[in-house]
Amino acid sequence: ADKGGDPDRYRRLLLPDDDDLINQVLTHDNQRRSILTSLESLRSQSSNLQKNVIAPKKKAGEEVPSDVLEQLKEWKAEMATLSNQLKGVERERDDTLTKINDIIEANSSGSTISTDADTSVNTNATENTSSSSITNTLEQETSTEHQQQQLPLLSAEQIKTIPPERILNINVGVLGHVDTGKTSLVKTLSSVLSTAALDKSKQSRARGITLDLGFSAFLLPLPEQLRGEQQTVSNSNASSVNNESESNSGDKKKKKKKSGSNNSRGVGGSRSSNSNLDQKYDLLQVTLVDCPGHASLIRTIIGGAQIIDMVLLVVDATKGMQTQTAECLVIAEMTTRNLIVVLNKIDMFPENEREERVQLAEKKILMALRGTKFEDAKMVGISACVGGEKVAAVGDGGGLIGGGTGSVTATNAHGEVAGTNNIHGLLDVLQSQMRAPNRDARPSPERFHFAVDHCFPIKGQGTVLTGTCLSGSARPNDMVEFPTLATQKKIKGLQMFRRKANIIQQGDRAGICVSNFDAKLMERGTIASPGTIKLIHGAIAVVRKVRFFKGQLNSGGKFHVSVGHQTVMATVTFWGAREIARQVEREQESQQQQMASNGNAPILGKSSLGGTADLAGLPRLKFDWNQDFLHQDNYLESIPVSDDVLTSQVVETSKDGDSQPPLHWARLEFLTPVYCPMDSLVIGSRLDTEVNANACRLAFSGRLVERYDERQDNGRLKSYTKKEKVGRCCRLGDPYRRSDDNKLVRYEIFGTDLFKKETNMSQFVGLLIETDSGDVGSIQSSFGSSGKFRVHFPAGTGLKEGDSLYLRFKRYANDPRKAIHQDGTLPQARIGSRVDPPVKKKKKKNGSNNADEQSSTKNGAVGEIEKLKGDILENGKSPMAIVSGLFTMADDISKHKGRKVVAVTTEEEGSIHGSFGKMGKVKVSFENGVSAEVGSRVKMLAA
Repeated sequence: ADKGGDPDRYRRLLLPDDDDLINQVLTHDNQRRSILTSLESLRSQSSNLQKNVIAPKKKAGEEVPSDVLEQLKEWKAEMATLSNQLKGVERERDDTLTKINDIIEANSSGSTISTDADTSVNTNATENTSSSSITNTLEQETSTEHQQQQLPLLSAEQIKTIPPERILNINVGVLGHVDTGKTSLVKTLSSVLSTAALDKSKQSRARGITLDLGFSAFLLPLPEQLRGEQQTVSNSNASSVNNESESNSGDKKKKKKKSGSNNSRGVGGSRSSNSNLDQKYDLLQVTLVDCPGHASLIRTIIGGAQIIDMVLLVVDATKGMQTQTAECLVIAEMTTRNLIVVLNKIDMFPENEREERVQLAEKKILMALRGTKFEDAKMVGISACVGGEKVAAVGDGGGLIGGGTGSVTATNAHGEVAGTNNIHGLLDVLQSQMRAPNRDARPSPERFHFAVDHCFPIKGQGTVLTGTCLSGSARPNDMVEFPTLATQKKIKGLQMFRRKANIIQQGDRAGICVSNFDAKLMERGTIASPGTIKLIHGAIAVVRKVRFFKGQLNSGGKFHVSVGHQTVMATVTFWGAREIARQVEREQESQQQQMASNGNAPILGKSSLGGTADLAGLPRLKFDWNQDFLHQDNYLESIPVSDDVLTSQVVETSKDGDSQPPLHWARLEFLTPVYCPMDSLVIGSRLDTEVNANACRLAFSGRLVERYDERQDNGRLKSYTKKEKVGRCCRLGDPYRRSDDNKLVRYEIFGTDLFKKETNMSQFVGLLIETDSGDVGSIQSSFGSSGKFRVHFPAGTGLKEGDSLYLRFKRYANDPRKAIHQDGTLPQARIGSRVDPPVKKKKKKNGSNNADEQSSTKNGAVGEIEKLKGDILENGKSPMAIVSGLFTMADDISKHKGRKVVAVTTEEEGSIHGSFGKMGKVKVSFENGVSAEVGSRVKMLAA
């Protein structure tokens, strides 16, 4: 009764004269529990006395008081007496159970089990009873019952002869919106229950919803399509960047690979072994992970989804896709490639309209799945509990009977299970969609990781940790570490669904018994081989945004980050979208060449914290601390085509509305340190969003790549920002005719407007200068004292006066010196021969002050527009130009004020307004504006 069985059920199988046997068994069991309580109390007192009194005395070399030793001796004697009494009570209880077993066999021999509700035997209660003999008998009856139901479940006799190591376990997550009937479906399918299955907690029963993960299972013959498949063996050293190729594949590949439910091959850095599954396993065990559906329990859903191989997405056929259904779909995309949509509650449709209404519901679901990798997912309509659980519990002739443990018990004229609808169809689809999971079949205790989801004590045995083996293997007497508690314990025993096991391996659902461990110290978490999991305060991860998340991913923002069963707050910084795109492309090409050379394709989907990151489309990349990264303020929704990135990456991220956002590097700084292995899948969420808001709260998924400690690693990240300063050419050097192409070039020019006159030019000597045409030179020295500088172009340049000069460089965010860094190099020198050597003009000894003489010498003088000044006129022209070449420094320009000047190219006329500086330059005003460009020629007209 304590384990969920109903003594009244066994009374129905006994004759009235034998009914007292049940009471005797219960009395014996109560005596046994009382003795165990007393025995445990004495053992605890004895242990405390030895630990706190005797051991310190002996360690200090002091004599232990005689009264203490006497007390210990009395307790030991009393414990020996209680142990003998316990053996006697257990012997009497077992003898009575044997009698009950014999009577039941005698009463039921030669007859079939009745399908009436009053005589039905609950499968789940059978598995939970404490007596092995009664269990065997009731399992036989349950087997007959299931044969009448035509469900492909196995009899107890078949299962009992097969060791647990010969049973292949596949974890199936049951996800969906709250109140869609997930737990009812699990009740209907399950034949073996864990200690926390089917909402056994008082809080769940009080609220009427699932609040925690529930685990149960049923066994099937190994499906035919699995018998010929090969067991895959993980290769941890292989790279898995092909996931990026899959997620960013074009339309041709998309249709082929989009159906995750029909494809078990992909990337994961694995290789196939030579042994088929039917050589390693005899049975298939389907472990159902019943996840909550309420929005406030999304942390629990995420934790449960990371330990599954495939998903049953339960949808209320009368309501269709709901908010948490969509979130569960997003989680499934991150954690599995295999999904079946279960349309539950089809009994709510009128029978004459049921087929049509179910087809309409399927069309709506298909529309919702469009754009996901589950576009071709199988769908099946069922009723896990016709009329609802409450109706079925009190109805006649079928339904779910007894204590909420939920076995189906009767069949109708059409061979359907009474109280359900089309459960056979669901099992057929489930078996047809089963694919060989990726498991590391080699025993590897040094890589053992185990996700614990429940922890509870058993008196006289120790503490039991139930969970899923994520990687490696474990045997009795192996040492395991509790990272969060900094302690190690020896494995006392192993069980898989109440059956003793000698070894557990990756993917197995198991219970681990350890001694001298307080169950209250741990609710959920991870245990592992000693020294394999470290405390991390931060990490660098490769991440991808969830495309259904509508919010911005801002660097420096806080997110709820889930790693396994842990969810903590973390500050997240994003960068490296451009660089990671190039890295992925290079590693894809490298891996494709490697695969072509060895002829093997990688395999997808191991059940571990790191394996699910493969399924989320996150490649296995190495982070290079020496690589330069361009600073990003936020997550880039797409990589601009103008950036220097690979064309294929840009096309894939910009094509179609359902394409994948680009990969990024992210720095996660956990506000609360976590224990987890590298390579784990992380899911970032905004759980502070309004629960009732119709919006996806899952923001991004990621794979942990490298540990990050802010105190040690902050200066190691080489994030830079691009800087650019623009100057202009104010003077040209001597012209040269380049030898290789006979082009007229300048090897030396003079620039201005880059630096202030007080700038110390020595720190800029050697920096590269670029032009609009792509010519590259280097600063040689300053020129004068007004901030001008001399630039040398080894290959020459066709630059003209007034053309722009660019000083491009980058500064690292963590560089305290704020130094200038450049990546370019000078081109190879290209020689040429000098042309048009300048002729020096002789200065006149006696300057003429005759205005008429100056006017006559300046008639027809030609100059050049150096700069355009003034506010642009309405016609788009400049009102004034600075012209050089018309006068020399010795000329009195004031005497020529008002002289007419005409632009040669545009024939626009202006007049000299006055001098400009002391170098003979003048200001020329144009009444209607001038459209001539800088560098255009102007001519002075006769006075």
